[in-house]
Amino acid sequence: MTEKPKLVRDDPWLEPYQAAIEQRMARFSETLSKIRHDYGSLSAYATGHKFTGIHFQAPASQWMIREWAPAAKSVSLIGDFNFWNRDANPLAPAGGGVWQLRLPADALSHGQRVKLHIVGANGSRRDRIPACIRRAVQDPASNDYSGQIWNPPVPYVWQNAFDPATITEPLIYETHVGMSGEEPRLHSYREFADQILPRVQAAGYNTIQLMAVQEHPYYGSFGYHVSSFFAPCSRFGTPEDLKYLIDTAHGLGIAVLLDIVHSHAVKNTAEGLNDFDGSENQYFHQGPLGDHPQWDSKCFNYGRPEVRQFLLSNIRYWLEEFRFDGFRFDGVTSMLYYSRGDKAFGSYDDYFGSDADPDAILYLQLASQLIHEFKPGAIAIAEDMSGMPGLCKPVEDGGLGFSYRLAMGIPDYWIKLLKERRDEDWDVGEIWGVLTNRRYGEPTIAYAESHDQALVGDQTLAFRMMGENIYHHMTVKDPDPVIDRAMALHKMIRLTTLAFGGEGWLNFMGNEFGHPEWLDFPREGNGWSYHYCRRQWSLVDNPDLKYPMLAKFDHALVDLARETRLLSSPPAQLLYLDHERKTLVAERANLIFALNFSVDQSAFGYPFHVPGLETRKLVLDTDAVEFGGHGRVDPSFDYPVSEDGLMRIYTPSRSGLVYRKA
Repeated sequence: MTEKPKLVRDDPWLEPYQAAIEQRMARFSETLSKIRHDYGSLSAYATGHKFTGIHFQAPASQWMIREWAPAAKSVSLIGDFNFWNRDANPLAPAGGGVWQLRLPADALSHGQRVKLHIVGANGSRRDRIPACIRRAVQDPASNDYSGQIWNPPVPYVWQNAFDPATITEPLIYETHVGMSGEEPRLHSYREFADQILPRVQAAGYNTIQLMAVQEHPYYGSFGYHVSSFFAPCSRFGTPEDLKYLIDTAHGLGIAVLLDIVHSHAVKNTAEGLNDFDGSENQYFHQGPLGDHPQWDSKCFNYGRPEVRQFLLSNIRYWLEEFRFDGFRFDGVTSMLYYSRGDKAFGSYDDYFGSDADPDAILYLQLASQLIHEFKPGAIAIAEDMSGMPGLCKPVEDGGLGFSYRLAMGIPDYWIKLLKERRDEDWDVGEIWGVLTNRRYGEPTIAYAESHDQALVGDQTLAFRMMGENIYHHMTVKDPDPVIDRAMALHKMIRLTTLAFGGEGWLNFMGNEFGHPEWLDFPREGNGWSYHYCRRQWSLVDNPDLKYPMLAKFDHALVDLARETRLLSSPPAQLLYLDHERKTLVAERANLIFALNFSVDQSAFGYPFHVPGLETRKLVLDTDAVEFGGHGRVDPSFDYPVSEDGLMRIYTPSRSGLVYRKA
């Protein structure tokens, strides 16, 4: 009898779906075996970008132009070099739906703008940007995008080696280069490298997650409506500038993740891949399945081998060419289900029924396999809100092979709590349940808020709790009660989430110090203003304000997590739950966490049982004066444990205390 997949052995409730899991495993194994037979390895297969595109071949002293457009009637290369003459340089069919053209070495040069003129299967005539172009630029006068020949005479020379396997507990600083500076304008890769990375390192984070790197025509899409998948966003600088950013991060000991978008693509035909060869179904599904109604975008057909190879090649490209250390995969829920995840997930039937897309599952299995095979130690994070079982289990165990999943329910829960309930009505048992409710053995990235909560139409935790008072009462000497409550809960929420919520931690740029207001990109509705599309570092640099106190707490929290190996420790164990006093006590990584969410109930000599008889010392206090608190607990006091295992503390209202063995 064949042994059950480990995924099923670990979770017997999956036994009714064993056949479906085994079918996924078998299809992956068969596909990977065929790839290895035909190409030698999965990594070799993921080199489509080196075959198609515009490449200078030095040995032959020629340019090779190839494009996959199987249904097109004709393809020609146009650009600065031939005065955009659509008849001058036609490509010829080369088999397999590929069109090809050779040009002498002096025909094209670095920096020239190019496009393809494609006569489509439907008779359409469009000027298109090559699918694997390495750089796309926008004309400032017309706003039109073109591809750009990128073949710098002096290639970038890397200075710093980095091994992503050293990041066993990711402390992620989610960032956006364009809005990373204080001035109301676009900021660059090099500015970010020189000015923001030192802040990230000083704050204690070991990983950055770069948003909006893949080229996108609409800045306000936050980078999620990608047009050119192989082109770094030209708004922020050149490809070499991006390499400088990543190289600088590596020199600081910081891993760099790309927020990669393979879940959908911009529907624009002028800039993107939509209806590229006039067939309506080259890269994307035909008909309604190819449209994402919520995102107003196009959905890839993962069942088409050429599309799979295109996307897998995109993964290798970013790992190899730019030395990224892994990815955060956007919109995985949308990929996994034909419904795009627009439904409630209440039972295992939802994960293994007819709504699950087997082609997308196969693609994600191949993607995770490629990442781990091509760059061992690289990180793959899935943005999935459905809770797909096995998402972060090895493929050979029946899973999809991701390193981590995002705990998307946690920030939603905190916002819901703040919006819908009085502080007096918070349920500490519910808080514990939400933070610890995750699948066994599937690592999770916890976060209290990300960029989603910061966008216009929503509010960050700080802004939601502080409201208008954030503009008038953030000076150190101002005892405003609204700000006092907000700062206390801001610290408690972050401490509780990091301590209990997962095996990794994520923070969005500026949230660590309670950045005011929301994010709003330049758009017609705000007069194309950058006022809300920036980060006000002057606030956290001003010692007369309370922002530095929140930042100092965040730094202390991150340092404690790193020093104690908190995130790689087994999940937290609940020691005591007091509904009346709204206090919960738990242990993780030999640390004792005591959290009192009560509005006004402080307790002296508060008793609870702890493991071991060692004396404890207070190592982190959300209420410390240096963190903007009231300093109600003496940090020098020792906390002995009685022979019956009881530890007694003073637990102030709205405070979180962390104790370590002395």
